[in-house]
Amino acid sequence: MASSLGIGVVAGLASALLIGVIVTATPLALLLYLLAPVPIVIVALGWSHRTGLVAAATGTLALMLAASPLRGLAFLVSTALPAWWLAYLALLGRPAAGGQPGALEWYPLGRLLAWTAVTAAVALILVVLLTSGDHAAYEDRIRRIARAVMQIEMQSVQPGGALPEEDVVRVADRLARLAPAVMGVTFTLLLVFYLWAAARIVHLSGRLPRPWPDLPATQMPRRLLWGLAGAVVLALAPGFPGTFGVGLVGALCAAFALQGLAAIHDRSRGRPGRTPLLIGLYVLLLLTQGIALTALTLFGLADTLLGRRRAPAEAPTA
Repeated sequence: MASSLGIGVVAGLASALLIGVIVTATPLALLLYLLAPVPIVIVALGWSHRTGLVAAATGTLALMLAASPLRGLAFLVSTALPAWWLAYLALLGRPAAGGQPGALEWYPLGRLLAWTAVTAAVALILVVLLTSGDHAAYEDRIRRIARAVMQIEMQSVQPGGALPEEDVVRVADRLARLAPAVMGVTFTLLLVFYLWAAARIVHLSGRLPRPWPDLPATQMPRRLLWGLAGAVVLALAPGFPGTFGVGLVGALCAAFALQGLAAIHDRSRGRPGRTPLLIGLYVLLLLTQGIALTALTLFGLADTLLGRRRAPAEAPTA
């Protein structure tokens, strides 16, 4: 117990340190900053969710004392709690029905992926609420960021060129409305990466309690389609509820895109030319980015709606 407590403290301090290096404003600092949740996920998976909670609390307290209470709270809701929560879900298990004594049925990957998207959207809106006094201030800040990004892009495409002011305002407004969705997509993909990377590390160390899952077989519950429809309706609401709805739409679309990717891996198993097909797919993802992600999202939606059927003789492999 004492050793687990110490490991949690060390992991929390490491996570807080990775957050703190962002002040140096270098590319390496940004990379380390993005990896801040990994120590918490590692100790929560490799030791226990209680050790993960110790790490989350330690990192939060360290940033509150070293930086500011607001910085600590932002770390808690955007980094520490999402990391702990997903690790906690990943290790949920119950006795398998009709199985061997002691056999466990682990938390389904599809539900874990769905929770990852919801967690990303909730963390996003909590950070927005923490850092913005009101919705008008939030919108103003997002518009200024969108305008600055657009001007940088314009300068890179056409040096010295400028759009009319009314066009700049109109495009900046559209970008600002889409910003929560983009952040939802990004945060969902990052959370999935954190969970996968930490689980691989813990699995290689021999401390992962559950066997390594069959990732291509991931299927989210069909009722999540109703969740996406509800998020679209909520996105039409004014104020922070609408911001949350837009962020949730983006997060769920990222989850469906990942399911679409898993479905392609699953359906191509045992088929000739599978490796070149998958390599070409990933190259296409890197080159086209948003277009390919949209196609994967639609494929994931169809896979969720129609379900996936595997031939009885086909044995699942990685």
